[in-house]
Amino acid sequence: MAPEPRSVGLLFIYIISFFFGLPANLLALRAFMGRVRQPHPAPVHILLLSLTMADLLLLLLLPFKMIEAAYDFLWPLGNALCALTGFGFYSGIYCSTWLLAGISIERYRGVAFPVQYKLSRRPLYGVIAALISAVLSFGHCSIVIIVQYLPTNNTSDAEGLPVCYENFTKEQLDVVLPVRLELCLVLFFIPMAVTIFCYWRFVHIMLSRPQVGTKKRWRAVGLAAVTLFNFLVCFGPYNVSHVVGFFQKESQNWRACAVLFSALNACIDPLIFYFSSSAARKAFDRELQRLQTWGASLSGEWRRAREAATERGNAGLGKANDSFTGE
Repeated sequence: MAPEPRSVGLLFIYIISFFFGLPANLLALRAFMGRVRQPHPAPVHILLLSLTMADLLLLLLLPFKMIEAAYDFLWPLGNALCALTGFGFYSGIYCSTWLLAGISIERYRGVAFPVQYKLSRRPLYGVIAALISAVLSFGHCSIVIIVQYLPTNNTSDAEGLPVCYENFTKEQLDVVLPVRLELCLVLFFIPMAVTIFCYWRFVHIMLSRPQVGTKKRWRAVGLAAVTLFNFLVCFGPYNVSHVVGFFQKESQNWRACAVLFSALNACIDPLIFYFSSSAARKAFDRELQRLQTWGASLSGEWRRAREAATERGNAGLGKANDSFTGE
């Protein structure tokens, strides 16, 4: 049976997200690892490295979501892998929210209180913030594993394939819906509010200082805009489904599309890396120059091959004309 159009569309976007997001995040990982290994790394670089690792966790689990979409959201990989995939996938999503909030706090403190920030800047603070974010996200998302092994009425298709983390019983919904609402409040609305406040103040300060260069101002605006896009467009629909589901006492059917927007976060975060870190900018610029050089070389080779083919064709035509005219 051919997949439904919705499944084909989601599968296509998952594939695009994977092939664009994975190399960009691997490049950022290399840049941030080098930066963190230097003496006295800033807390923001530890947070950026942690955000990269959260994105990579999500991206490495995307192939399993692709398989699910290819099977029209049926799950052919077994119950245990369903629980582990959902646990890691949703943890990667929610780990990003408080990391983004932590990055916004660091940026705001750096421009609002520069002297105090330099005196109190310790790598340990970044490590603690990253660990708290991981504990909050992985702890809350353990509900995926818990619910997966509660009594269920999951249906199957003609081949006996079950669905994954869907078709909940009333007993499961009694557990899932309140936890989802808490997820929305603790891991989305609160960090979003913190991030909006910090970047509003950050951009205001950067734009109000005449000594700040134009490039730095644009980077500040770009960083705030991309982060806000992450919260509203990538994370927003999925978390709205938690609120709607809680009040309607059911799991929403459009959650699969909302999860897709959350997965796009892994493709948007490299822009945050670019605006946030000179190490990431240098790494991305080097790779872009390398791609441009490779493209120019490939274009030159193709042009030379075409010219050689044209010359051979003209030579063959000349011989044919000689033979025709008898010269």
